[in-house]
Amino acid sequence: NDRVLGVFALLFAALIAWKGWGLEAPFAYEPVGPRAFPLMLAGVIALCGAWLLVRGRGEAESNPPGANSRIAVMVGLIVVYALVFQWLGFIIATALMCICVGRLFGGRWLQCVIGGVAMGIAFYLLFDKVFDVVLPTGVLGGVL
Repeated sequence: NDRVLGVFALLFAALIAWKGWGLEAPFAYEPVGPRAFPLMLAGVIALCGAWLLVRGRGEAESNPPGANSRIAVMVGLIVVYALVFQWLGFIIATALMCICVGRLFGGRWLQCVIGGVAMGIAFYLLFDKVFDVVLPTGVLGGVL
């Protein structure tokens, strides 16, 4: 049920915070340092887990038909994304991931392609220009 998931989310958040707390860069290359992301992620997961713990209901509904196979495909997509991320670069890998996820959940091809390309470019610019986070350029290295 929801409360069990809430307990596991809190434990997972504690694990992320514990592992992330020790992250330190050998030199200061950005103002917040590498531990900020895992600690913020742990905070969000902990808030969601606490919400489930407090507001959770009884029995969870079973997944609708086809949901388990979509979940398995999503896990596979994440693995592929991690494997091609460095080689293809952030923009192309993210665009392809967004297109695949959009199609997986019933989006039309044109919408998925436009959204995927827009998200790949927008997030690259956000992280590169605003947050000053270096992302792999991959096959677009000569263009960027």
